[in-house]
Amino acid sequence: MRPTRAACPYPFREPTALALEPEYAHLREHEPLSRISLPHGGDAWLALRHEDVRTVLSDPRFSRAALLTRDVPRISPRRLTDPTLHTVDPPEHNRLRRLVSAAFSPRQVERLTGYAQRVTDGLLDAVEEQGPPADLVAGLALPLPVAVICEMLGVPVADRDRFTGWIDVALATTAFSSEEIHAAFTRLKDYLAELVAARRREPSDDLLGALVQARDTEGRLSEDELVVLGVTLLYAGLETTSNHIGNFAYVLLTRPDALAALRADPDLLDGAVEELLRYTPIVTSAGFTRIALEDVPLGGVVVRAGDAVMVQIDAANRDERVFDRPDELDLTRRPNPHLAFGFGPHYCVAAQLAKAELRVAVGSLLRRFPRLRLAAREEELSWRSGRMVRGLDRLPVAW
Repeated sequence: MRPTRAACPYPFREPTALALEPEYAHLREHEPLSRISLPHGGDAWLALRHEDVRTVLSDPRFSRAALLTRDVPRISPRRLTDPTLHTVDPPEHNRLRRLVSAAFSPRQVERLTGYAQRVTDGLLDAVEEQGPPADLVAGLALPLPVAVICEMLGVPVADRDRFTGWIDVALATTAFSSEEIHAAFTRLKDYLAELVAARRREPSDDLLGALVQARDTEGRLSEDELVVLGVTLLYAGLETTSNHIGNFAYVLLTRPDALAALRADPDLLDGAVEELLRYTPIVTSAGFTRIALEDVPLGGVVVRAGDAVMVQIDAANRDERVFDRPDELDLTRRPNPHLAFGFGPHYCVAAQLAKAELRVAVGSLLRRFPRLRLAAREEELSWRSGRMVRGLDRLPVAW
């Protein structure tokens, strides 16, 4: 049976720091599949419970590819029209995923983890030399993922200011105009096309060079797929990881008991990163839209063929049906089946690398600065607004 009430305007409001909006808990209990009205493209269903979110993420009856030809409900004014890892279904998704999976093999993740550690050591040297107060966003959270993705993909670090600026605009919701958002994404595509052309002139053994070879000598992807896949890897490797580093540091610095426990027992680090991924909201709204290919019972209602469905992973990670005391940070939580990297066929291909970067960043920070503390009152901190991802503008610290 479908609900009779009108769709609720969504997002509910501009998020406040890392506080998960209370509507999610209420709806998860009373209306786990809710009708929402999006700023662009109309109404959709919103799944909030862990079980329902897993179903939407993994059931082939919910299609990502179907959104490419439709003006679907969404947060951003930019429609997704390019086929890439997060906008295609199997078997096309499997084909694209295989092209990049070697870059995230255990051996490559180990190599990049060592590289991340060396970069982190150098960044923290600079932070320490500068002296307190230091900004952890500019000093660590942003430059570390930039260095790692540039090393893996083969993007010049010297271009950092260019592509990070475009990414910031392209992944905005309301911080910039529709024209600016579309223009930024076009510039990103043009930039990757330039790098592809450079790889053709001078082949390389980085991921972008491998993709060019897969295109030119093996015909395993189209030119458009090659460019958009490069754009996807570039922004996916930066936006969430950089904001996670700053957000995780903030969470620990504002929870003295958890911070003391992690300092006292560094062996907690792996589990702590998993729990921080579960506990710390990262997105400001629901994720990618999916389209039901047939009628599907879900969350007590029937989603009809053609309906749009969205999921809120941060809300699912607080589902009391799965997690004991879900609103508490518990660094010893076991098991921890969080959905921070998705679930099913589209589970993030770079999840292990992202976790490795987070372990390196958090562990190195606490080892280097055992007396690390905030250098500003919490109410003085400035949070990014009008974006898809939650994060701090600055995180001033002292030691």
